[in-house]
Amino acid sequence: MPQIVTAAMLVIGDEILSGRTKDRNIGHLADIMTAIGIDLKEARIVPDDEDEIVAALNALRPRYTYIFTTGGIGPTHDDITADSVARAFGVPCEYDARAYKMLEESYARRGIEFTEARKRMARMPRGAEHIDNPVSVAPGFRIGNVHVMAGVPAIFQAMLDNVVPTLKTGVKMLSATVHCPFGEGVIGGPLAEIQKAHPDTIIGSYPKYDGGRFWTELVVRARSQEALEAARAAVQSMVDGLAAAAG
Repeated sequence: MPQIVTAAMLVIGDEILSGRTKDRNIGHLADIMTAIGIDLKEARIVPDDEDEIVAALNALRPRYTYIFTTGGIGPTHDDITADSVARAFGVPCEYDARAYKMLEESYARRGIEFTEARKRMARMPRGAEHIDNPVSVAPGFRIGNVHVMAGVPAIFQAMLDNVVPTLKTGVKMLSATVHCPFGEGVIGGPLAEIQKAHPDTIIGSYPKYDGGRFWTELVVRARSQEALEAARAAVQSMVDGLAAAAG
């Protein structure tokens, strides 16, 4: 059987939930995961609250191959992700010697004081491994199947580029699209029967509105070309039959 590799994303931050900051990381992660054959199955957004972060992590990490978090590893008092992840894994959160040295040297080169707040960015759960940050030096980290990264999109993307080569990947999902000139109310019944007859596929219907009329984009997804083509042909036959009946 083809290996299925799954992932979930945990977005951390009051600023996302309040609308002050618009998330741009979920879509990017979804694109990258799809491209390398990992199914992003769930995304959650939680506030800067340690209990909420711990509960979400402990709910997600047994269910999926990989967990990716964004946000909450900066220098301010509300950046509590490192502490929360450490608590979820039952280990201390402490200064990492290599991270501390990297940050200390980086601030010294720029003539900037290495304050207590900035030192917080060197803290991570005991036993965690670095995720390199080529943009602003302060590393993310991985522990178990959890990858902890910055929320700033440019930094998150740069960190993710370093993570991707370390991931095991599964069989990529193939897709085919069938244009349907009818609305979902017309095709719902027969489409459900086609899905039941092709359990190795995922068939999605996406309603559209254009020029005063409704139509539907039907997308068939499968991991084998044979399963994809069989379901696509069935969907196309359904659409053609409805069109013929409509005259």
